[in-house]
Amino acid sequence: MPQGTGEASYAAFIPAPLPPIPSILVDSALQRQIEAAGLALGRLDGIGRLLPGPEELLYSYIRKEAVLSSQIEGTQSSITDLLLHENQAAPGVILEDVQEVSNYIGALKYGVERLSTLPLSLRLIRESHERLVHGTRGDKKAPGEFRRSQNWIGGSKPSDAVFVPPPPHELPEILSAFEKFLHSTEYPVLLKVGLAHAQFETIHPFLDGNGRVGRMLIALMLVAEGVLERPWLYVSLYFKQHRTEYYHLLQQVRTQGNWEEWLVFFLEGVTTIAHQATEKIRALLALFERDRKVVEQSRKGSIYQSVAVQSNLTVYDYLKKRIAIRIPETAEACGTTKPTVKRAIQDLEQLGIVIEATGKPRNKVYIYKQYLDILNQDEVTSGLIV
Repeated sequence: MPQGTGEASYAAFIPAPLPPIPSILVDSALQRQIEAAGLALGRLDGIGRLLPGPEELLYSYIRKEAVLSSQIEGTQSSITDLLLHENQAAPGVILEDVQEVSNYIGALKYGVERLSTLPLSLRLIRESHERLVHGTRGDKKAPGEFRRSQNWIGGSKPSDAVFVPPPPHELPEILSAFEKFLHSTEYPVLLKVGLAHAQFETIHPFLDGNGRVGRMLIALMLVAEGVLERPWLYVSLYFKQHRTEYYHLLQQVRTQGNWEEWLVFFLEGVTTIAHQATEKIRALLALFERDRKVVEQSRKGSIYQSVAVQSNLTVYDYLKKRIAIRIPETAEACGTTKPTVKRAIQDLEQLGIVIEATGKPRNKVYIYKQYLDILNQDEVTSGLIV
């Protein structure tokens, strides 16, 4: 739709409401991807439901997704930076970057918890967006409110932009149709999630944070639709690894209506990341079992063996929940003294379970290194910097 006049004129894109017309052609290739993605997510959800303490692993998975989603937007924070930030140790990156990642965690957790009292809706999306951008660089760009001005992607102004989303006066009708689709049952769930993500990215309803909210929407839809009990899937990793193709296919949907190719790509990503997440959970469970036995068998021959081992196990169990710990907070959380925690950490260091991450004489942070290595393994093997 043409907008403006003269040299400042530009064309804004107004997407047709979902579902697409003509309907998605589910050929053999797309059907295979639907089945593969469904099977992979079923396995992931299954192992997640069997975990004795799922929140321990979910703590790290949400942080992984938050870091990756924010990195797509250009932040430089790694998961190590985030853990140091959460332990009050200043990372060597821009503070605003770490704050954006931290906000993503809060927004995603809020959204998932809100689903127990509110259906997935524009209201829930707005509330999550407010928590996402509050106190960050987007804080002055109407947190929690749909935009009332034109935005664009690429270029210095709408007239030379790569893509111009719908003008603000068109948003109420477009968003109303989008919300209606979120509640529809016409398409299989996984196709519905892929369609909704692409449509949200095209609508770009906020002045800031659209990409992060759009990726968060994938996790929220999978939980809302009962595909996953908890948001185990960090699909942002796949989008980051295939960033050029990701943006190219989104643009192909807009310019050529090529939904099928986008959906194949999307479902390949879901399948790949679900498989990796399942294997990661298995590797972490094996690590926990092995290291707990190592801790249990430590201090043999010591007259303080039983007391020391129990203290070490208490600190180790807390370390599993947090990945990175400091002595004061650990002592408080474990209901013990700082000297007891210090001795336990010294033992865990000698056993090769933790390392000190800051290199500073004070405010030391101890990280469960092999846990972090497993969490980052998919990025390391892909040649990405974490």
